[in-house]
Amino acid sequence: MVDFDRRDFLKATGGTVGASLLAGCTGNSSGSDGTKVGMVYATGGLGDGSFNDQAQQGLIKAKEELGIAYEESQPENNSEFASMQQQYAQNGSFDLVNCIGFAQKEALQANAKEFPEQKWTIIDESVDQDNVASYRFREETGSYLVGKMAGMLTQRDFSAGAGATTQGTNTVGFVGGIESPLIKKFEAGFQAGVKSVDDSIEMLSSYVGSFNDPAAGQSQARSMYNSGADIIYHASGATGVGVFRAAQDLGKFAIGVDRAQSVTQPDFADVILASMVKRVDTAIFNSIKAVVDDNFKGGTTTRLGLNDNGVEVAYGDQLGSEIPQDVKDALSQARESIIAGDISVPTQPQ
Repeated sequence: MVDFDRRDFLKATGGTVGASLLAGCTGNSSGSDGTKVGMVYATGGLGDGSFNDQAQQGLIKAKEELGIAYEESQPENNSEFASMQQQYAQNGSFDLVNCIGFAQKEALQANAKEFPEQKWTIIDESVDQDNVASYRFREETGSYLVGKMAGMLTQRDFSAGAGATTQGTNTVGFVGGIESPLIKKFEAGFQAGVKSVDDSIEMLSSYVGSFNDPAAGQSQARSMYNSGADIIYHASGATGVGVFRAAQDLGKFAIGVDRAQSVTQPDFADVILASMVKRVDTAIFNSIKAVVDDNFKGGTTTRLGLNDNGVEVAYGDQLGSEIPQDVKDALSQARESIIAGDISVPTQPQ
């Protein structure tokens, strides 16, 4: 079989492609490199100030620095993943199709086989096909750090912005989106970080069942706050906006996820202590650059963690300077210990 390199073909034809025939997608201006990328987002869509927006940042960076062109699709539910992936592959002009989120795995397993010449990337899962590059993260390690912060702050009187903790409550919370092995890693890491401070600290936990239901997130967070939690960490995409709103209503704190959410959700910056940033943007940019550089490595899984800043803690834009130095020092020490292998962080809640 002839190894047809679509990008070389596009360059040879002057980098021009026909108008997209894809339904339900949006595009940007044409790129100068000749490389064209398709993007299928997770449900919850753009504007979540979290996972999908972080992925898009990698796409935008690739356009600005590499000169690529791209088009995007925003499914409203999981049943649309397969058809949207297929539309890019059938179109024939896309050098790479990025699939955002673990929920796309099943659809991609089928499509990667059906379209063996199409290059694909999946985020948060692994697909064992020669034309798929997989990117995963060590979410539990970054979550451990914000858990340690929450554990230390819940044991003291602390106020900043519109939030406060009260010594003696000794309770924190976790709100997840869809209950799954991936989100369990966030919960497990957070729990381990909290318990590393004091095993007697109570941790409340619940799953909303959606990454796009702020009302339900607010309801569950209010229940946790009213039960004594003074800090809640969410891993729930756009649902997390409801957690922030509940924190603001009740004068408590929250911890964001995936992006620096005190920046992406500035209306809630007065209650967001920090965010566990997951560099999906780095994974997307690297996957595109690999195609541009003719260095695409299908059939491999790349894992990004603390040692390469694949996950990290971003202190709140408004509240970060108020967090006590001994807390920050403890997080720095824990980070180094995890990287050195002196702390092993579980991926399943205990």
